[in-house]
Amino acid sequence: MDSAETKPARAGSLSVLATPIGNLEDVTLRALRVLREADAILCEDTRRTAILLERYGIRKKTESYHIYNEHGRTPALIERILAGEKIALVSDAGTPCIADPGFLLVRAAVAAGIEPIVVPGVSATTFAIVASAMPCDRFAFFGFLPVKSGRRKAVLEEILRCGMTSVVYESPFRIAKLLREVADVMGAETDVAVIREATKVHEEILRGHAGELADAADKRTWKGEFSVVIDVRAALERNGDR
Repeated sequence: MDSAETKPARAGSLSVLATPIGNLEDVTLRALRVLREADAILCEDTRRTAILLERYGIRKKTESYHIYNEHGRTPALIERILAGEKIALVSDAGTPCIADPGFLLVRAAVAAGIEPIVVPGVSATTFAIVASAMPCDRFAFFGFLPVKSGRRKAVLEEILRCGMTSVVYESPFRIAKLLREVADVMGAETDVAVIREATKVHEEILRGHAGELADAADKRTWKGEFSVVIDVRAALERNGDR
């Protein structure tokens, strides 16, 4: 074939998309376009992503990409992108890489000379920090705390030392325990905001002192996903550390 008739190689891409944390209307127009244009969509859980895709009539190939297979899958995915494939990465909810899979693929892409296309959107962290009504000119994010008590206490002490309003994630099985730990480590009067099921039908925001919230938490059954915001600066001032 004459070289003049040879088609140029197709440019591949890696798009990292934020998706709704609850309300499916929170997806951006840009995210929907990128999903429609993708050759394949990498999902933390294909069943969860299928709900979003079905809502907007998007029929694309989906593949599992999660913490249990990301090490093994990443090299081949980079080769596919270099070969011209357009790949979109999503997590179950919110922004990939933030307490979700994605960092390994983004790092490998950059190392291979691929500039990831980040499509911003919903984040449980920014929702929580705004909804908390606490100082947010500076804040710290600590994700999920360790399960073991000793390590949890060490991280809570680190949060106290950081001197900034701080956000952590927690499961319904340990939310009552977390509030009690905050009261023990930082003081019962530490201001805390508990954001449950953000943007969903049963969204709930509780604000108060760690001690009183811990007492209330012991008396109810918790369900859903939680972001907890802690006003560390007030705790430090009260303890005379500032």
